[in-house]
Amino acid sequence: MGTIDVHTHMVPRGWPDLTAEVGPGPWPQLRVDSEREAMIMIGSSEFRRIDERCWDADARIADMDADGVDIQVVSPTPVFFAYAKPAAEAAKVARIFNDLTLELCAAQPDRLIPFAQVPLQDTDAACVELDRAIASGHVGVEIGNHVGDRDLDHEGIVTFLQHCADRAVPVFVHPWDMPDSPRLDRWMARWLTGMPAETHLSIIALILGGVLDRVPDSLRLCFAHGGGSFAFWLGRLENAWHKRPDAVGVSERPPTEYLDRFSVDSVVFDPAALRLLVDTLGAGQVMLGSDYPYPLGERPVGAVIDRAEFLTEAQREAIRHENARRFLSLSPSHISSREGSVRT
Repeated sequence: MGTIDVHTHMVPRGWPDLTAEVGPGPWPQLRVDSEREAMIMIGSSEFRRIDERCWDADARIADMDADGVDIQVVSPTPVFFAYAKPAAEAAKVARIFNDLTLELCAAQPDRLIPFAQVPLQDTDAACVELDRAIASGHVGVEIGNHVGDRDLDHEGIVTFLQHCADRAVPVFVHPWDMPDSPRLDRWMARWLTGMPAETHLSIIALILGGVLDRVPDSLRLCFAHGGGSFAFWLGRLENAWHKRPDAVGVSERPPTEYLDRFSVDSVVFDPAALRLLVDTLGAGQVMLGSDYPYPLGERPVGAVIDRAEFLTEAQREAIRHENARRFLSLSPSHISSREGSVRT
């Protein structure tokens, strides 16, 4: 029935000079070093080296074919979110990025599914850009797991999530903007410890902040990187909800009763970690993801699923494509055929 990768990123090769397009920076920009390589710059500082897989549809498709991936969800690279900027400027950035994403995906419309970004710091502007992006051809939206000190239970973000539910738009939540310190600036510790902690914290905010009591059951949410450390520490969270109701959240029910309200991807690399996700959330709440094309992602895509001998064939099929088909509202024909498919 095909394989769907719900967690990949892109960077447009034609990224413009935002100082000229939007206003004074510093902004993320591309220093193009060759036809195949570039450096993401923040002002004058180097952020991340990237290559043509970020912007070249043919390069992506070649890797997808090599790994047996039929469909990719193509999402923004979070450093381009511009959440710290004024909303009007961030809205311009989102429009530019979203339109360039559509250009990339138009090269292979049956295999590359675009997800938009929005100026999440301003609820009205975020809803306007979401509607524009969906009308233009985007299928879903990627949001950062927080906006400054505002987490997913902030009133404005809850309103945006309700808007997504009303529009039947799937939401992919990605950790970003991790705290730094001398202790975290070694060994990529911000990515190795901060990123899992950020995702864990935001799932807690979703539950203990009462968000899942307020938004419709129809809201489709997926958290990147296996939900961070959430599954491992669910027991501690559940114990705290029962033992310290005076201090732990406003949710109407204990945390374990909300596990069917969100999904996570499979970017956990070790079959033992994948087993914990399946045992904790259920195979119906896990979708294949890779974090392609970045170095900390999984290649070959889906290797952890292939090595997970504990999975039944039905569970394997659910994680590889069936759960994503529901998340994305794709027809079976879109998944089973690479040619002539129609997105529904």
